[in-house]
Amino acid sequence: MSIRYFGQSARLSEAVTANGFVFLSGMVPENTEQADAETQTADVLAQIDSWLQQSGSSKQHIVEATVYLADMHDYAAMNRAWDAWVDPQHSPVRACIEAKLAKPEWKVEIKVSAVQIK
Repeated sequence: MSIRYFGQSARLSEAVTANGFVFLSGMVPENTEQADAETQTADVLAQIDSWLQQSGSSKQHIVEATVYLADMHDYAAMNRAWDAWVDPQHSPVRACIEAKLAKPEWKVEIKVSAVQIK
């Protein structure tokens, strides 16, 4: 069995690959200054693209996604960014949950798992 760690720190890794699967950490927005939920979601999705690429996968190979929203009132805004990003021919299973996130300025956190293609 082969396990690789990407973006590793003492606390966590941003991505881990194991036996052809890619597991991403919960991705949170990097730029929160005056950013609404749609902008924060787009930021998070760009990070997901980057980590998937580094891990040998892509958004077309995501099998599941969990979206955590600090406030369900941001559901439509999050979906605008999600719908512009997701490949409609390869849309993963998805759950969306309202949750208290670790930092009050975060409006969204997204965790995905995918299969490797490389």
